[in-house]
Amino acid sequence: MSDDSRIEALRAAERRLQAAQLSSDVAELDRLLDERLVFTGPGGRLYDKGDDLRLHRTGEQVLTEAKEEELTVLVSGDTGVTWFLGTLTGVLAGTPFTARVRYTRTWIHTEGSGWRLLAAHVSAL
Repeated sequence: MSDDSRIEALRAAERRLQAAQLSSDVAELDRLLDERLVFTGPGGRLYDKGDDLRLHRTGEQVLTEAKEEELTVLVSGDTGVTWFLGTLTGVLAGTPFTARVRYTRTWIHTEGSGWRLLAAHVSAL
């Protein structure tokens, strides 16, 4: 696979992740999130794949909009990084929110699974 096609495949995986988050598609999230996922939330707390899936499965977190302002993609071999800048709107634990955020996401690529999210960090802007 060429570098350009890997970059486009990672950009597509990032956008599938955003769509799965918006629709709380737990099956798609399960495919996209690596079992070893570590997510650093805006307060610095660490979360894992189970935490993420539970938020969507239970409806504790419901995203209603993800407005992308910028998406930067970098690929080096089987490792990729995406930087998302945008505004998220939704409800978390019964409290409505709107937040402009920057996500940094580290992805790994395998022949069997394609791009999967390994680590992520979000900062409120």
